[in-house]
Amino acid sequence: MPGMYPEEFDLVVLGAGIAGIAAARSYQDIHPDGRLVVLERDTCPGGVWNARRSFEGFWTQWTVGKGEFSDLSMVRPPEEDIYHEFFKAKHTTRYLENYVDQHSQAGQTLRDRMRFSCSVSSIRKTDHKWVISCNENLGNITVFHADKVIVACGVTSAPNIPKFLGEDKFGATLIHHYEFGQSTVLSSAEIRNVTVVGGSKSAADMVLASVKAGKHVNWIIRRSGAGPGWFVSHKGKGPYKNVVEIGSARFFSTFTPSILNPENWLTRFLHGTRWGSTLVAAVWGGATHQALEAADYDGRPRAKPGFADLKPHTPLFWQNAAGGILNQPDFWENIANHVDIYHEDIVELDDHTVRLKGGEDIATDVIFCGTGWNPNDFSFFDTDMLVRLGLPHSLKDVPSSKEAERWAQLEKQADKEVLDKFPILANPPHHFCEPTRTTAYRLYNGIAPLNDDSIAFVGYTLYSNHFRGAECQAVWAIAYLDKQLQLPSVKDRQLEIARQVAWCRRRYLSHGIGGNFVPFESEAYTDKILAEIGLKSHRKGLLRDLFVPTGPRDLAGLKDEYLDKFHRHVTEAKDTIPSSAQLHGGRSVTSSGWVLSLRHLLQSMLK
Repeated sequence: MPGMYPEEFDLVVLGAGIAGIAAARSYQDIHPDGRLVVLERDTCPGGVWNARRSFEGFWTQWTVGKGEFSDLSMVRPPEEDIYHEFFKAKHTTRYLENYVDQHSQAGQTLRDRMRFSCSVSSIRKTDHKWVISCNENLGNITVFHADKVIVACGVTSAPNIPKFLGEDKFGATLIHHYEFGQSTVLSSAEIRNVTVVGGSKSAADMVLASVKAGKHVNWIIRRSGAGPGWFVSHKGKGPYKNVVEIGSARFFSTFTPSILNPENWLTRFLHGTRWGSTLVAAVWGGATHQALEAADYDGRPRAKPGFADLKPHTPLFWQNAAGGILNQPDFWENIANHVDIYHEDIVELDDHTVRLKGGEDIATDVIFCGTGWNPNDFSFFDTDMLVRLGLPHSLKDVPSSKEAERWAQLEKQADKEVLDKFPILANPPHHFCEPTRTTAYRLYNGIAPLNDDSIAFVGYTLYSNHFRGAECQAVWAIAYLDKQLQLPSVKDRQLEIARQVAWCRRRYLSHGIGGNFVPFESEAYTDKILAEIGLKSHRKGLLRDLFVPTGPRDLAGLKDEYLDKFHRHVTEAKDTIPSSAQLHGGRSVTSSGWVLSLRHLLQSMLK
């Protein structure tokens, strides 16, 4: 009978999204004979980017050459699926499907090691073994035993679906973005009126898809929340082709006040002097102006009434509401000319009707919820385990007032350090802030618990460069589980965690509550964790490190460097791991010929 005897593994990875695939790949490369299994609740790999969740109007927030792992290039999509190097998400889906089939060790591909439709119901630890219970196909219960676990379910796997008064009377369909890709609602001629709820990028994607499907679209963003998100221009400046290239150059990350940036003359000048602060304000002011100019909220011709209500409530610098990059050519034109926008709270639902606090009744045949996710969904752990591992848990479940006071004191001390270093963070604009109901993530580097080195968490740090972050976190997690790292003392790690939480809350307001939001710090964060392992093959030298955008090829040497450092005795399966040049179509891992002058760079930034 299924589940009668536990299945034994060296490592169990939970989740087959980008983070889970990277973790499994790294483990497979470093331990080719290791017993590995990847458990995935969905029916296919890819997470957010899987075939079930994708849809025609879904585009990536990364560009060609950025949305790939270091050991396999993505085939360039056809030009009709590309806009300023952004491309339709279905090509990332195909890439990930192809990736898990191509990457092989010991006669098994990554796909061979994956178990789909496998929903984890509980994880506990007994006798130095992790016990993972799962519900598989047909309701079978399967139990896995593992020496080590990597949790890679991520922050976009549990939809946040609001509860509305009167749902029982609504009589129409209510669908979250999580189910939008497999829904056939937009192809139905019976569905004429569509209502989208939420101000995030996922809400905007569903609005645009609905408009292009020929529906009458209402977009509701609650007044009692953080408001609409920023949608920034795709355009680059100077030698940078687009905003992604700008954001992935280390020089530009120094313009955000961050504890993750290395402390040097440049960061001290930018954040510790009047001239530097003026320059920082000019750069962020220029980015804000460019975003406002692209939207033209107040002056766009033929815009419907209410379009101006999409203007964000706080400056771009603070990132208090979820937004994204303008990665489709007709975004603002379609939104402004074809969407009825309401910036109001929903009071209740009635028969095919949404009733707003301002008194409006909106007729609708379907509600699409772009209302975000539950980022702290660890329902497979009991409360004691959540507390022990330092995962977010209800403030009511804190084991003792002494424990709460200890963290509060650490965070208070850290908050003072942050404000002393970055005075600009002391005076944020008036803003909405979600009530704090849970503790923050208390994982070192966003990955490791303080008191258990047999489990790691990847994909829970929110950075902009998903593939780079996933690869670097995976390597660090494997080194951590293999006990190859010389970590600071527990006390020093506690101080660093408190500093990260305090800074994140000051820097990113509502988004920073969990201490795991680093959208402008991807390069600084990944540099930090790779430095802790002692890896440096991804660095290119001072000037090129500062000004050349990072890319997947920078990480192509990490595997060999890691094996040379820690596993010289490991015999690699060379026939299944092609060279970097082969994997990148003969392209060099270096970026020769990419040179720019500092004078040109500064001039282009301030234009």
